[in-house]
Amino acid sequence: MRRWTLIFLLVALVAAPVGFGGLDPDLRSYARVVFFGAVLMAVCALIGGRDSAK
Repeated sequence: MRRWTLIFLLVALVAAPVGFGGLDPDLRSYARVVFFGAVLMAVCALIGGRDSAK
């Protein structure tokens, strides 16, 4: 699960400068969706992986 968490965080870190920077407005809206989706999935993977690590 840590692997998925790191992958989602990496996707979020790549999408953040595009989504919150001064690039094309259409691209910016898609990048924000990808950023928040990746952060949400990273948090879910982190929480979900905690229970299965016994």
